[in-house]
Amino acid sequence: MSALAVWQIDKGATVPDAATYSPPAPTSSRTVDVSLAAGMSPSEIATRLGASGAIDSATQFRILVAILGYQGSLQAGDYEFRPGTPALDAVYRVRNGVISERSLTVVEGRRLEEVADTVAAQGISSNDFIATARVADFRQETGLNFLADLQSDGNLEGYLFPATYPVRNNDKARDLILRMLQTFGERLPADAAQKASAAGLSLNDVVTLASVIEREAQVASERPIMAQVFLSRLRQGIPLEADHTVQYAIASDAESVQTYGYWKPDLTREDLGIDSPYNTYLNRGLPPGPICNPGLDSIKAVLEPADTNFLYFVAKPDGSHAFASTLEEHQRNIEKYQGQ
Repeated sequence: MSALAVWQIDKGATVPDAATYSPPAPTSSRTVDVSLAAGMSPSEIATRLGASGAIDSATQFRILVAILGYQGSLQAGDYEFRPGTPALDAVYRVRNGVISERSLTVVEGRRLEEVADTVAAQGISSNDFIATARVADFRQETGLNFLADLQSDGNLEGYLFPATYPVRNNDKARDLILRMLQTFGERLPADAAQKASAAGLSLNDVVTLASVIEREAQVASERPIMAQVFLSRLRQGIPLEADHTVQYAIASDAESVQTYGYWKPDLTREDLGIDSPYNTYLNRGLPPGPICNPGLDSIKAVLEPADTNFLYFVAKPDGSHAFASTLEEHQRNIEKYQGQ
């Protein structure tokens, strides 16, 4: 029986996409590192993978690439394979640039400490991650020009771009952080700095306001409207009065985090009076920096706000918001939706 008959693959076959692919259960914790350079032919890639022991058959890899028409789609990268990975799995991974079977996901709206907790699940110390996520340690990296906009050498809150990242066995905290920063730079709109400047904002201002919107908005279509509200309040010298900035400030207290988590759900009058530069009830203007790591939609909302004249909004029971242009209208919305 031929190899093709064993695989039962024809020209109509496709390799599973990223949403449906499930790698085989690992049979060994040992891995093989293979570097595939740009411009390598499918035959050269197959030979390198086979010679390293990364795949079970270089011949099958070559034939599969030809059958599936992926000759021009194989991606360069520093890959990590378990010894004897099935050729079909290897084709999928090299075609899609999946450098490792393991991954972690940074979710929109999570703060630095929450990202560190996610990283810790991959065996990398959360304390090391937080200690390494400092602006000063990455300013000189190629392609991270956006860090030059940051006036302080504090942490990288706001710039750990929400996405799913591969994790290799030898990865350290710095490797993951660099991957997140590079993705931020790649995904940031090319005209972001220009649009920010036209609005009288720095790029860090944009990311800071986007982080507030990321926490406030539950309905995607409301993000540009919220951006307009906050930008109008900033220009008129009205405090932002954003609950999530207060939650961020409260979470600097370890005891509060232990009791309520990083985002205390029900704020008291005492909470709203906390003495912190992040308290946007007491302080006009933006908080000192981002309060979480916003997604691309929230960043775009700040760069392209809605064209409205709203100055207020209040949450409805379903998570959406009622917007108002006057304080009187806002008070009616509060009474209607919050019974106050």
